[in-house]
Amino acid sequence: MEAPPDNDVLWARSLHYTHPDGSPALGGVSLGVREGEILAVTGPRGSGKTTLLHCLSGLARGQRGEVWFNSVPVHTMGPMARERLRRDRFGWIDPAPVLVPELNVWENAALPLMLRGTSRRRAKVAALEWLERLDIGDKSRLRPYELTQSERQRVCITRALAPAPSVLFADEPTAPLHHADRGHVLRTLTTAARSHGITVVLATHDTDTAALADRTISLLDGRRVRTVHLPPVTESEGRAACSLSA
Repeated sequence: MEAPPDNDVLWARSLHYTHPDGSPALGGVSLGVREGEILAVTGPRGSGKTTLLHCLSGLARGQRGEVWFNSVPVHTMGPMARERLRRDRFGWIDPAPVLVPELNVWENAALPLMLRGTSRRRAKVAALEWLERLDIGDKSRLRPYELTQSERQRVCITRALAPAPSVLFADEPTAPLHHADRGHVLRTLTTAARSHGITVVLATHDTDTAALADRTISLLDGRRVRTVHLPPVTESEGRAACSLSA
């Protein structure tokens, strides 16, 4: 078994993953992500972006291949060890905001900190600081049902950033946001990641989002390709087309 390079916080080799229905999702993807790097994984819908993030974060286990985090083999961990890794070292942002309806905004944002054992007071202070950065501090005592879709996603982004994870996985994090909000939220996310030394793996089919990353890799049909041309994302999030460049 070959150990990953010392300067890669995440490293994967020859990842293969097949969905339960037998359809292939990843066909031998290899990559390395350096500490503090913002890596964009691009490609059209169905190209394997989300599956790759699931395998890298331990949410899913590839049928073949290796995943390493800080020179520790994630692919050999059992379910409980992978769960602890995700709780203690990783953050996750989904395309659609999912919040606990019984909790208010700051409680939702502070939840991962409190689950780690942080006191309620300290967790609240950290959550409120991030809510202010994402321009939603004035909503801190509201319940999720009182927020817009865009506001709920800002809370989810706050929840992922507040514990200062080693690696943040973001799967189309601005998909629910209006076009005018995307740039601000993404700049806040990338600036925060750089200032706190957080490594970010960002899945997107939006060229403007990918442009904020330090480096980009492209997937097509579960395999890495040299270039995927992505059309601009419309407000209706229409179908994305892609073509390979020579």
